[in-house]
Amino acid sequence: MIGVIATLTAAEGKGPDLVKVFADLAAKVKANEPGCLMYQLTQSRTEPNVYKVLEMYADEDALKHHGGTDYFKAAGAGIGACLGGRPAIEYLDAV
Repeated sequence: MIGVIATLTAAEGKGPDLVKVFADLAAKVKANEPGCLMYQLTQSRTEPNVYKVLEMYADEDALKHHGGTDYFKAAGAGIGACLGGRPAIEYLDAV
């Protein structure tokens, strides 16, 4: 399994918009990607503009499939419009 943690910092006042865009994306991921085992947006308790996407994929193929979908690419613009900087992406291997 492959884990991904994407840290997203919303621009001031854009958190609710980010949540809406992500909810639409997450519904499409859940409906179309059996190899995506978890795809959950979380919000920091101490930094309200910081969100982390917790992702788990069955294998490298599932991760590549996710990044190549049209709906993921389309959501990028909507998510980007909500951010105050570049996302930080960390890849992890299950042990």
